[in-house]
Amino acid sequence: MDIFKLHILGCGAATPTGRHNPSCQVIDVRNNLFMIDCGEGAQTAFRLQRLKSSRLGHIFISHLHGDHCFGLFGFISTLALHDRPRSLTIHTFAEGAEIFSTVLDYFCRERSFELKFNIITTRKQVIYEDDAITVTTFPLLHRVPAVGFLFTEKPKLRHINPVATKQYDVPQHFMPSLRQGQDYVTPEGVVIPNSVLTTDPDPSFSYAYCSDTRYSKRVIKAVTGADWLYHEATYDDTLAVKAHKRYHSTATEAARVAAEAGAKNLILGHFSKRYENESLLQEQARATFPAVITANEGQCIDITKNIE
Repeated sequence: MDIFKLHILGCGAATPTGRHNPSCQVIDVRNNLFMIDCGEGAQTAFRLQRLKSSRLGHIFISHLHGDHCFGLFGFISTLALHDRPRSLTIHTFAEGAEIFSTVLDYFCRERSFELKFNIITTRKQVIYEDDAITVTTFPLLHRVPAVGFLFTEKPKLRHINPVATKQYDVPQHFMPSLRQGQDYVTPEGVVIPNSVLTTDPDPSFSYAYCSDTRYSKRVIKAVTGADWLYHEATYDDTLAVKAHKRYHSTATEAARVAAEAGAKNLILGHFSKRYENESLLQEQARATFPAVITANEGQCIDITKNIE
């Protein structure tokens, strides 16, 4: 099974606490790292999880509130102290690109790597694609323009059946075509169906990141069928009025999004500093959506497996 893991570097709300850093995550897809948001403390948490900056090529900023991007300056400043060979792309809004480039060009002029900006908007669109995944933005419902990110694995190649390919004397050079689903035609013109020579590919998985946002039908539509959903749950249900006023969600609302979207697993995050632990939030969410866990710094979650 190919690697598809989520590292939680920060899952608190606006104010850092002794328990939580502000928002930051790293997705590991086949040893390529992608950072989502970069709140304060990101570079320390990155080191604590022994992640390799040489494998990081992209940082996705969901919106321009400080708790989602203030860690970017220190993180890139540290990268600039090393002879990093590969480029780094920051996916952000136009205003973010202007702010980040101004500050970073002042403090980190002598970079060994190219710093690129990919301008995003609130409309749904694919903003990154490689051989393994696509990354799609979709609009959230917050006080400022904000987007979620959907990481979707591409369909994988079929597996070769060595017994069958030997039986039909399939040449080695045709194996890549078999893995892509082609039938094999023997020198005599006999068609051997691909299903005889291969077995089904490994399943593909998806991960959706939704922070910060109110409960939203458009979010539900965008994350429908996600294997794992990270959804903010800043407040418990008794603080629903405050949550709505500040364009955040409660634990039960996060669970409703997961349930109505047909997600398989839910991670709660972006916790208010008022909570000494998140057991109440998990309890409230579980009443609506049982397959739920709460985020915590240091977690490494395998996206290819479900909550046990």
